[in-house]
Amino acid sequence: MSILIKNGYVVKEDCMEKCDVLVEGRRIVAIEPNIDGYADKVIDAENLTVMAGFVDMHCHLREPGFEYKEDIASGTKSALQGGFTSIACMPNTSPVIDNTALVLYVKNRAAEEDNAKVYPIAAVTKGQKGKELTEMGSMKQAGAVAFSDDGLPVVDGNTMRLALEYAKTFDALVISHCEDKAIAGEGVVNEGFNATIAGLKGINRVAEEAMVARDILLAESLNTKVHIAHVSTRGSVDLVRWAKARGVKVTCETCPHYFSATDDEILSFNTYAKINPPLREEDDVLAIIEGLKDGTIDAIATDHAPHHIDEKNREFNYAPNGSIGFETAFAIGYTYLVEPGHIDLTDLSRLMSKNPSEILGIGSGKLAVGETADITIVDLNKTYEVDKNKFVSKAENCVFNGWKVTGTIEHVIIDGQEKEIKHYDR
Repeated sequence: MSILIKNGYVVKEDCMEKCDVLVEGRRIVAIEPNIDGYADKVIDAENLTVMAGFVDMHCHLREPGFEYKEDIASGTKSALQGGFTSIACMPNTSPVIDNTALVLYVKNRAAEEDNAKVYPIAAVTKGQKGKELTEMGSMKQAGAVAFSDDGLPVVDGNTMRLALEYAKTFDALVISHCEDKAIAGEGVVNEGFNATIAGLKGINRVAEEAMVARDILLAESLNTKVHIAHVSTRGSVDLVRWAKARGVKVTCETCPHYFSATDDEILSFNTYAKINPPLREEDDVLAIIEGLKDGTIDAIATDHAPHHIDEKNREFNYAPNGSIGFETAFAIGYTYLVEPGHIDLTDLSRLMSKNPSEILGIGSGKLAVGETADITIVDLNKTYEVDKNKFVSKAENCVFNGWKVTGTIEHVIIDGQEKEIKHYDR
């Protein structure tokens, strides 16, 4: 199968250029102006932008156990809608993905669906109970690309130390959900003025920052790598920046809602805005943007967290945490980072494709000759209103519902095969 993409603006690693892209089999074989010759399929990308397929290193597919929220079929279709060619799913399912059988189950189910590629992240501790370490070596061999108890922190510092030491022997990556539960207490939103106005219990930002500091210091003392999930505060950004300056092997991610939304969203008691870590204040948003600009923050991940409508349609205190994010991630990134001039498209591509791929070690995320043909083609000229009723995901709990954004996904190619997508804006 060959595909020729004509007349597009191609986002390369360090520049944009109007040229053609030729795909043969699973590989990109040419990127140059005016490619002539036969191809099985020709895509006219006039006025469109051709990018490396997006890589989401942090999402929740809910299968096995919570298929009423989302499953691998619906989740991977939703990922395609957002231009994601590869996604890495967290292990907080039922049962928890804490053994090789479940790692293989996720991989096999994803292969059956043949939508976005799925890379399982397995648990650090058995049952995510924070007590006994899992068999990381065998799960990595089975296909786990990282290890995390995401949704829950590894509370005990010594257990985290042992996990980092154990992972180092396999050159495995531990992804830390940084949250001190004792400090967070019964809080449900960011501690501050808006929490007081809304009459909701607040979570002090130190609940995140204390654990970020702990895991950075552990990684430094052990000379091993660690990845910090969903960074949301100025203090966390400062800590990671400080650690990188010291040579600590730390990487981190943030999510679209942390550089575009504030805790003003909770004032209407919109449970779609109940997220963990919580939405923060304007100063934190500015710090996240600065961290993305200067390279402190390595990746943008969605933390796609689907819930059934009945679960979110409850009193704020009792609704579960999370917002879905596959189908809005690129548009939010383009609208709130690129259009205002904070970063350019090559930066956004690096944050959404190259860097997360390299952190996970999955060998994709680049648009270059010889690379795997995972390609996303976008239209930067279309502005639309986010509508929860148009999502392919089973869930509709999107904090961005009703927002006006720019940037639509027009074509998605994975391993040299074009995937069918439903054009959201039509």
